[in-house]
Amino acid sequence: MNFSPQDLIESLTPGNQATVVALQGELGAGKTTFTQEVGKILGVEENMHSPTFVIEKIYAIDYKGFKKLIHIDAYRIEKESELLHLGWEEIIKDKENLILIEWPERVPGIIPSDAKKIFFKHVDENTREIKIES
Repeated sequence: MNFSPQDLIESLTPGNQATVVALQGELGAGKTTFTQEVGKILGVEENMHSPTFVIEKIYAIDYKGFKKLIHIDAYRIEKESELLHLGWEEIIKDKENLILIEWPERVPGIIPSDAKKIFFKHVDENTREIKIES
C-alpha cells in the first residue's frame, strides 16, 4: 500500500519531544516532493525548496499542537556532529516541532527510535512507491 502525505498528517500526534519523520530513498525518489505536499497541506505558503545546501529550513505551521515544520536534508552531512552543531538537540526537545529529515541514514545515531520511517522507491520513470515502516 502506498502512503500519502495526507496519511502521514492524519497519523501525527505531538509527544513529549519533536515528532521526527525519516524520509529514505535514492536521489529523485520523491522525498522533497512529499515534504512539499505535507507543507502545502499544513498551510505553508512559501516555496519549499530542498534544503540541500542550507541543510535546514523552518516553516511556521499551526496543526494539532505543531508550530514548526522543520525540513532537514542530511545528504551533505558527513558526521552526526555536524547536525548537532546546527542545534539538533534543541529542536528535537520541542514537542511543537514536526521534523521531516531526508537522508536519515547519514545520521542514524541521532534519529530517535520512535521516528516514523518512510521509504521511497522508483518503480518506473513516472511512478514512485512510498511505504511506511510499521
